[in-house]
Amino acid sequence: MNLILVLDKQRAEALSLPGNASLPPSDIDATVELFALQTDNELAGTMGWQTNGTAGLLRSLSVKEDRRRNGFGEALVSFLETHARQSGVRSLYLLTTTAASFFSKQGYVVVNRSEAPLFIQQTTEFKSTCPASATVMKKEL
Repeated sequence: MNLILVLDKQRAEALSLPGNASLPPSDIDATVELFALQTDNELAGTMGWQTNGTAGLLRSLSVKEDRRRNGFGEALVSFLETHARQSGVRSLYLLTTTAASFFSKQGYVVVNRSEAPLFIQQTTEFKSTCPASATVMKKEL
């Protein structure tokens, strides 16, 4: 298992994974740092994030369907949390319509939408990509 920062030439392949998992990749632009998990010379999972310094937004965690239940999702989240901590981020937020249970097991708690920092509330994901019914979760690092 190898975690890498996705470079421009790999971005299209990496963005196909969230799209295949019904996570619209259309708003994952250059402001989103994208990571990929490779195993057996194959892209097995991806995850992105945005930050404004002390808060971060975990984006589009996705693991290939035939690679799920192997700990890859947990590995991606753990990697991002470590990376975020090292970058000075104190709290990570996310929006989800299907994975609240998964993230609860990783230590994330449900918060009110209004508790998300302004920079997160101004992202396309918060304003339009995810429905208003999406669960907002937070983890203090």
